[in-house]
Amino acid sequence: LMVWLRSTTHYLFIVVVAVNSTLLTINAGDYIFYTGWAWTSFVVFSISQSTMLVVGAIYYMLFTGVPGTATYYATIMTIYTWVAKGAWFALGYPMDFITVPVWIPSAMLLDLTYWATRRNKHAAIIIGGVLVGLSLPIFNMINLLLIRDPLEMAFKYPRPTLPPYMTPIEPQVGKFYNSPVALGSGAGAVLSVPIAALGAKLNTWTYRWMA
Repeated sequence: LMVWLRSTTHYLFIVVVAVNSTLLTINAGDYIFYTGWAWTSFVVFSISQSTMLVVGAIYYMLFTGVPGTATYYATIMTIYTWVAKGAWFALGYPMDFITVPVWIPSAMLLDLTYWATRRNKHAAIIIGGVLVGLSLPIFNMINLLLIRDPLEMAFKYPRPTLPPYMTPIEPQVGKFYNSPVALGSGAGAVLSVPIAALGAKLNTWTYRWMA
């Protein structure tokens, strides 16, 4: 019974943190509902999403020691966000009004790294962290290209809570950088590694707390 309770508690803990990390993403600057600012905020969005995903995903993957936990974590985040998307749709907004970030493929790459290196923690941090940072902007840009023009959505359906100074403006694409995907992937690949190391280190603190 104690083993069952402990394992159930672990997975409930993952659900709670995955939901909370999704809420943190919303509070981080409207990046989960980022359709209206998609092209101008994409680099910041990419960095925040890849680092936020990797810290929680690697923490729970190493905590359980089971390859696949990272994907489980990302799936919970995705389902929770689709629920939020459904709530906006119920209010009368179009399906393209909110874009759900693509977390799952990047989490799968993290799981694959952990599995392929025979549960090597350092390989998961370095290789897995780089793969998450590199891949997430690519998957998310593909996601954005499949929806209607984000600026059109922003002008046509303004968020009821959006303050006047946040009214979307036409972005100067290419003025400061040529590719938001390349910049997001480059920065994400570098920053996701130390953040993955932080996620791994959190296990040490968790075990001490449990003791």
